[in-house]
Amino acid sequence: MIIQQLSVFLENKSGRLTEVLETLGKEKIRITALSIADTSEFGILRLIVSDPEKAKAILKQQSFTVNMTEVISVIAPDEAQYYARVLRILSDIDISVEYTYAFTTGKKSVIVLRCSNNEKAIKALKDHEMDLLRASDLYRI
Repeated sequence: MIIQQLSVFLENKSGRLTEVLETLGKEKIRITALSIADTSEFGILRLIVSDPEKAKAILKQQSFTVNMTEVISVIAPDEAQYYARVLRILSDIDISVEYTYAFTTGKKSVIVLRCSNNEKAIKALKDHEMDLLRASDLYRI
C-alpha cells in the first residue's frame, strides 16, 4: 500500500518544470499525479509516475535534486464528505497529514497522503473499510 512518490526540487525560473517533464517524456515515463508547492525562490514538484526508480535515475543524470517519498492513496467518491472522513479517521488517532493532494477519475477521487505514520494510517483506513490503492494500481491510472 506504500507508494513511491518523486519529490523534485526546482528553482523558480522559467522552463524548469518543462525540463523535468520533457526529460521524463523522452523515456516514456507516464505521470499519474503531479503537484507543486512553491515559494518565491523554489518549488517542490511531487510526482507519481509509472516507474519511479527509473524516473529518479533519469532526473539525477540530468542534475535535478530528486528524492523518493513514501505516500499512501485512497480512492473515494468525489464529494468533500469522503475526503473529510479520511482525514477524520487519521486525526482521531493522532496521525498528522504532512500534505495531501487529489485528482478525480470520473465520479471517484484519488487522494494522496503523506502521513506522520504511513503504516498506522494504512491500518486505520483499512479498519474503517476505506479503499486503499496499491502502487501498481495507481501507476496504471
